[in-house]
Amino acid sequence: MTKSNKGILLAICGASLWGASGAGAQLIFSHTSMTASWLVAVRLIFAGLIMTAIGLVRNPGQTKGLLTNRGDLGILIAFTFLGMLNSQFTYMKAVQTSNAPTATVIQYLQPVLIIVWFTLRNRAWPRRLDILSITIALVGTFFLVTGGHLNSLSLTPIALFWGLMCALAAAIYTVLPQGLLSRYDTLTVCGLGMLIGGICMSPVLVLTPLPNMTALDWGTLVYIVIFGTILAYTLFLSSINYISPAVTGMLSAFEPLVATTLAVAFLGTKLTAASVLGSLLIILCTLIQSLPLKRILDLLHLAKH
Repeated sequence: MTKSNKGILLAICGASLWGASGAGAQLIFSHTSMTASWLVAVRLIFAGLIMTAIGLVRNPGQTKGLLTNRGDLGILIAFTFLGMLNSQFTYMKAVQTSNAPTATVIQYLQPVLIIVWFTLRNRAWPRRLDILSITIALVGTFFLVTGGHLNSLSLTPIALFWGLMCALAAAIYTVLPQGLLSRYDTLTVCGLGMLIGGICMSPVLVLTPLPNMTALDWGTLVYIVIFGTILAYTLFLSSINYISPAVTGMLSAFEPLVATTLAVAFLGTKLTAASVLGSLLIILCTLIQSLPLKRILDLLHLAKH
């Protein structure tokens, strides 16, 4: 197997495991009393413990350095609450109030929010490609939210709220830790972020009664923690060692694809033509942003000559 094929396989597997975890959460929420807070607390504590332990074994100096550097620790704490914990909680609330496909797709509005942020920060007009992406994403959101009808909503206001908060959290999660990731291993940063967030959420496990769950529910919970979090992060981030971030970004489209397929096939989720169109347009926005535009233009220029 070539390096590029290995990287593609790792990215597809990682994104697919993420998508399946969303469907798993929808399954648990549909017939148990489990709250989003309880699930997030369990997910972050156990995934954070395991990922931090792996980081300590691989490079103990990085963990110590990150925790003892005041400036970097401050950024890590901000990333934990504004990015890691925020994105996990809002995503689960979006799944709980709508369904896994919708929550996962709305999360893909994050490139639009990142474009807007950098436009305001740099006080410069966005590129034509960015304007095209924003337009496509807004049209897709219109179809997803309204079903193509101006006088009705396909999503409840609360589901739309949590979906948009999830997209905002995902944008913060992407932008905020860039400095840390240039100095520390990704597994160390994410593991500590999860662990700190999980510890802060731990009172929920004491204050909330243990949900009444079947063996299938417990198995699904284990899947969400082990495969849908730890393995998904590891595989997806490992793919960057073999393929470009642009290709990795495009292959992340497997996340909503898998979430939608599982929700429709096994959970009885019904999708309208308008919601499918809206979802495809929002995912297209992400794919456009992942394209190595400069390289494509250079190749086209060479082809003309």
